Amino acid sequence: MQSRYGVQSVKGSRPRGRIALAAVAAAAVLPLVSACGSDSSRGTINIYPPADGAKFIEQAAQTCSANSGGKYKIVTHPLPKAADDQRLQLARRLAGNDHSLDLMGMDVVWTAEFADAGWVAKVPDALAAKVKKDTLGGPLETALWKTKDDKDKTLYAIPTWTNTQLLWFRPDVLKKYTGSATPPQTWDQLLAENKKITAAGGPSYVMVQGKQYEGLMVWFNSVLASAGGQVVDPDDASKQTLNDTPEHRAATVKALQILKAVATAPGHDPSITNSDESAARLGMENGSATFEINYPFVFPSMRSNAAAGDVAFFPEMAQKYGKLLGDPDNSPPDKELGPANNLVRTKFDFGLYPGVKQGERPRSTPGGVNIAVASTSQQKDLAFTAAQCLTDTDSQRLYAVSGGTPPTLASLYADADFKAAYPMGEKIKEQLESGVAAPRPASPQYQAISTLLTAKLSPVGSWDPNTLVDQLADVVNAAIDGKGLIP
Repeated sequence: MQSRYGVQSVKGSRPRGRIALAAVAAAAVLPLVSACGSDSSRGTINIYPPADGAKFIEQAAQTCSANSGGKYKIVTHPLPKAADDQRLQLARRLAGNDHSLDLMGMDVVWTAEFADAGWVAKVPDALAAKVKKDTLGGPLETALWKTKDDKDKTLYAIPTWTNTQLLWFRPDVLKKYTGSATPPQTWDQLLAENKKITAAGGPSYVMVQGKQYEGLMVWFNSVLASAGGQVVDPDDASKQTLNDTPEHRAATVKALQILKAVATAPGHDPSITNSDESAARLGMENGSATFEINYPFVFPSMRSNAAAGDVAFFPEMAQKYGKLLGDPDNSPPDKELGPANNLVRTKFDFGLYPGVKQGERPRSTPGGVNIAVASTSQQKDLAFTAAQCLTDTDSQRLYAVSGGTPPTLASLYADADFKAAYPMGEKIKEQLESGVAAPRPASPQYQAISTLLTAKLSPVGSWDPNTLVDQLADVVNAAIDGKGLIP
């Protein structure tokens, strides 16, 4: 799943020297990336965004270019759809010192790797101060890193759009079988309510991302953070913190117990080990589930598919809004969707990500895209000017309202159009605040950490939590030491 929904499948990582060597080696055995069509002349700013969301970057780029007074023209070159291919293409261009590469749309987990490799330019102080002032704490943290040459954590990219998972649930089912339509606040409460619903013959699945890919890493990271744990020390990325203290070990074991309990619960999804975001969405829409962990894209999906008559348990949407929402080429403006959204929430509603401890705030993993200026650019001043426009209020409103991706700017959560399109906006904002958002480990070796952890976590639930905790710690240590994986 691409960055629009917060998750990307990313593999492999190494310290700075090995990164460059690996990129050069890849270039030796694969066709060189051609710069044809990329103008490196002064004033032409080439941006390479992920394919998912590129058309909205292009729309913003046209506006920014027109408003620049002729200072620059932003030209968009979409990267491939697969995150691994995106990273490889950027790495090969950067290792090849491609001067036509000015701006990059980067996965939020790439910051440390690219900064340590010397591939991204620091955001100028004045712009960095503005970004830090205006940006929600969770997304901001994904753009910060401290290299060996930095005195403090430094801004290496500008948050562009973000994402976070919520708990989606069937309020009608909850009310019927438990007597209350209030969503559970913890995983233990969720499992207890789901057990009661299952025993009474209701929908039994809990839809999550259990497949061996980045979605499983996001699930583990969110539950681990909610339990009070973490994968690596946020102040020392060379230190794993899964079992280094009794408290950290207990948090890791608790997180693993929750993953196992969901994967093996009575009536669980038999395909959970192959489940991703799309499978989770479909499991809810086909009536198999009462609960779903997923990104906000599932809300408009439920709205449009139910209006089209494709959600059997929700005929009311087709009866009332079939004509209004039935033409995908002529969708009504988001600001006119309020009544339809209210009806959706009678059968498909949302709550905060489940916590681990009653009374303690749950934490969830942010996703998204950050824009960075490539170190190879020969016009970094103009590139930063263009990047500032591509991430300003007007551009982020476009990405949010038209593209469906939550903004990183706190002020936009009061925007009327965004609130109409995103009735879950307040909860999204709450989960993206500092101290609540739980970014994935900030490490130049993140991709290796993720690949090795998800391999050990798979098949999800087939292991003993007390034994697995030490195995996970061992593979994180191996990733930190640069052993066993090639980018």
